[in-house]
Amino acid sequence: MVDEKGDAVTPSAVAAIVAVREIARVRAASPEEHINVIHNLITSRSVPEAIEAAGATPVRTRVGHSLIKDEMKASGAIFGGEHSAHYYFRDFWGADNGMLAALHVLAEFGSGSAPLSELTDRYTPYSASGEINSTVTDVPAAYARIVEAYTGRGEFDELDGLTVSGTSDDGAFWWFNVRPSNTEPLLRLNAEAATPAGMQRVRDAVLELIRA
Repeated sequence: MVDEKGDAVTPSAVAAIVAVREIARVRAASPEEHINVIHNLITSRSVPEAIEAAGATPVRTRVGHSLIKDEMKASGAIFGGEHSAHYYFRDFWGADNGMLAALHVLAEFGSGSAPLSELTDRYTPYSASGEINSTVTDVPAAYARIVEAYTGRGEFDELDGLTVSGTSDDGAFWWFNVRPSNTEPLLRLNAEAATPAGMQRVRDAVLELIRA
C-alpha cells in the first residue's frame, strides 16, 4: 500500500487499522466476547497499543506463517498481523488474506476526508529501522557480544531470537530484536524507538556489535 506522497505504508500501520476494525465488527455482533488479536514480536509497539485501546487483548507471537496459524487456532484470535505484511482472519479459516486487509484500509480511508498519509500516520507514531540483514561468519559469537553489551541495560526476552527493551536517559522507550536465520549465516535486526534519533542510536550500536 502506497500513500499519496508515494511512500509505502508500513505493515504495522495496516495491521493496527485492520485490528481496530475487526475488533469493532466482532464486538458489535458479540458484545460479551473476549477478543484476542495476534501480532508478532517485530510489529511496531503501536500495534498492541491500538489493540488494547480498542478493548481487546494483544497476543504476542514468534515470527512465521505456520506459527501464526497455530496460534490463531490456539488463542481463538479474530485477527493476526505480521511485520512482513501478512494478515490472518479468523473468519477466513484463520488464513492469510491481503485482499481483505486492503479492503479494510480502503473502507477506513473512504469513511473520512483526510489523505491516506494522515490516516496511517496516526498508527505510525514511532521510528523503526525495518529489517536489516547482516552476513555473519560466527553467529553465536555475534549474539554473545550483544548479550554481553546489553546485560544490565535493558530487559531480555528470548521468545524468538533476542529482544532487548529499555529506556533512554530522557525516559523514551527503545527495543530491538536480533534473530539468527535458520538457513543462512545471517542475523536479522529490527529496532524501534520513540524518536528517530533514539532508533538510529540503537540500530547503529547493535549493528556495530553484529558486524565487529
